[in-house]
Amino acid sequence: MEEVKTSHKILGVDPGTNVMGYALLNTNLNKSEVELISVIQMKKIPDHYAKLKFIYEKINALIEEYHPDILAIEAPFYGKNVQSMLKLGRAQGVVIATCMHAGMEVFEYEPRKIKQSITGNGNAAKEQVAAMLCHMYPLKDDIEYLDATDALAAAVCHHLQARVVVGGGNKFNNWKSFIANNEDRILK
Repeated sequence: MEEVKTSHKILGVDPGTNVMGYALLNTNLNKSEVELISVIQMKKIPDHYAKLKFIYEKINALIEEYHPDILAIEAPFYGKNVQSMLKLGRAQGVVIATCMHAGMEVFEYEPRKIKQSITGNGNAAKEQVAAMLCHMYPLKDDIEYLDATDALAAAVCHHLQARVVVGGGNKFNNWKSFIANNEDRILK
């Protein structure tokens, strides 16, 4: 029988071509702690291909320094501007390829799924997601870029999804049974 690994280091990424959020979440079953949360700034890099190279270098450096084993990345939302979507998709592709080359598992989550897992509302504003994460973890309330908290939200979303699978695939049919089995998630 194959042993299930219960501790992971999840690299959460909110892809972008001007500002890309990233966060590292250390997890062990029901416990998790934020190791790192920040952004990659690219506003001053004029060439799109230079930005892609910069993303590769920064993600690769994070992998070499922190050794994450899982990537949780936000899927691009579908907008009206085709050029923006193409650039965002390229940035996301660079992150995914870099992580796969390093042997990491890759998981992609829709923005709605991430918001739902953090706030309980798939239509929550970025500020609501950030506020909930500040309640869940000892983060500074004045994080400058919501891209960073969006990246952390992707990592936390994956951790919460993985907990259900590792924990025996518990499905709860009401809030009372969910709360009884998740007392560590109650905000006081």
